[in-house]
Amino acid sequence: MSIFDFLKTKKAPTLAPILPQEIYEAGVLELKDVIAPSALKITPKMLNLGDKIARTFFVISYPRYLTDGWFSPIINLDKVFDISIHIHPIETSKILRQFQKKVAEVQSQIHTREEKGLVRDPMLDTAYQDLEKLRDDLMQAQERLFDVGLYVSVYGDTEEELNATESEIRSILESKLIYIKPALFQQDAGFKSVLPSATDELAVHSKLNSSPLSSMFPFISFDLTSDKGILYGVNRHNSSLVLFDRFSLENYNSVTLAKSGSGKSYQTKLEIIRTLMFDTEVIVIDPEKEYEYLAEAVGGKYFNISLNSEHHINPFELPKPAEDESPSDVLRSNIINLVGLFRIMMGGLSPEEDAIIDRAITETYALKDITADADFSNLEPPLMSDFELVLAGMEGGESLVQRLSKYTRGTWAGFINRPSNVDINGKLVVFSLRDMEDELKPVAMYIVTHYIWNAIRKNLRKRLLVIDEAWWMMKSEDTASFLLGLAKRGRKYYLGVSTITQDVDDFLKSPYGLPIITNSSIQILLKQSPSNIDKLQKTFNLTDEEKYLLLESDVGEGIFFVGLKHVAIKIIASYTEDQIITSDPSELLTIKKAKDELNRVGK
Repeated sequence: MSIFDFLKTKKAPTLAPILPQEIYEAGVLELKDVIAPSALKITPKMLNLGDKIARTFFVISYPRYLTDGWFSPIINLDKVFDISIHIHPIETSKILRQFQKKVAEVQSQIHTREEKGLVRDPMLDTAYQDLEKLRDDLMQAQERLFDVGLYVSVYGDTEEELNATESEIRSILESKLIYIKPALFQQDAGFKSVLPSATDELAVHSKLNSSPLSSMFPFISFDLTSDKGILYGVNRHNSSLVLFDRFSLENYNSVTLAKSGSGKSYQTKLEIIRTLMFDTEVIVIDPEKEYEYLAEAVGGKYFNISLNSEHHINPFELPKPAEDESPSDVLRSNIINLVGLFRIMMGGLSPEEDAIIDRAITETYALKDITADADFSNLEPPLMSDFELVLAGMEGGESLVQRLSKYTRGTWAGFINRPSNVDINGKLVVFSLRDMEDELKPVAMYIVTHYIWNAIRKNLRKRLLVIDEAWWMMKSEDTASFLLGLAKRGRKYYLGVSTITQDVDDFLKSPYGLPIITNSSIQILLKQSPSNIDKLQKTFNLTDEEKYLLLESDVGEGIFFVGLKHVAIKIIASYTEDQIITSDPSELLTIKKAKDELNRVGK
């Protein structure tokens, strides 16, 4: 016996029968039950929608001219609001009849004033000219006329927050001679008019022709994207994609400033992976051994630069002169760079010592028949020990030889007193400096960057040079100056320089820090510490909202600058990309265990 039969025969002979379908339907949760607010209260000035308060406005007046992008400041406000534009076409023949009557009225008023000898009214003359022009455009089908309703619903948690948002929107629009009013006693109709149901229940319209109407479209948002390039992230404001090709900009450089643990290396490795797919060679200076797995994953080269390393770089090695360069220019440039290197190695030089070093370098090259007039492309360059011998035979060079000896005969001799055996021809080349002593890191970064620069000048190819933890180079004036030179001269050799640092304060304190930033077409600011934020706000002209955004950003979130435009960005990687580029110790440990297990099973 069914429940229905039981209820009918035993328990409720006097009740109407209850169908199983009715019992089922009574418990069904419909879509409108899911999206409906928990409570609704309508007042003359606002709506209470559960925990939120909403207020709807409509535009009542426009100026004579509407410029492109006039709605942009409203669209890009960091507030929660909805905008609805209702456009109702008006039949041209109907409006032309009304225009004919209106033109006659205005013309009559002008003639009446003339007959009375009154002073000309500019407003009447302007109205007559506008009406006549618009009538001509309508008759020639160059324009159409529309009834346009522009409604804005703002939201807040409290009435005070709602009033503040209203005041901000009102002040922005009134500065452009556009006036709004709240939909008093029509808040329910106003709210329904803003919903995506496309019903215009408010019906407060202004007549606009095609030209001013087009200034509302498309919605102008801080979209920062181009039609080609790599994906840097997602616009946090409107979820659009931030796509850019750095090699299509005025220069190819970028700067990334962030605190430790904010995702700067993650973002850089993600850019490297995506850049490699566009036939670009990438060279990385890695102070913390973070790019080793990436190099392994993409089949790149990995050089560990340390005192015990098998990889060596001879700073006396000379590049082959380019087509527009003479051997004398190349030699002179390298001598200047070597003087800067010795200045770092010896902790500074007096003017007299500087002159001695300069002369000793020239004589050292001459010992190998390398002079300004020689073709040194096939000659063997000297070593640091050759330079020491020359320096020892010069007057005033004794103390310099003693300071140099640790690089030629001491514990540091294996680093730079050997012929170069590093080949940077490859899609991805990584120089790791983690195992280099901290005292030697500025020296190592100077030598490596110069070697890379000389190699880049030999062959013109599209390349990206990534300098991670660039604050090491900012410690010395010579290395900082050279980094700025790279940023300025890189474009000539199809080179983009990506400068990354977590020590923002030291970077900006350097006289070369700000010029490096200004010589970078792309700037990325990720999560910042409170101690640096005020200086960054001044440097990048950030608003208070953008300042707090950087303080409150999560890992991989920040602001992306290209020229004068910028957007809030979130760095997003696919699962496969994440497995290759992650720097999270727990994730790295999991990946290592998985690889060990696969190796064990394979054996």
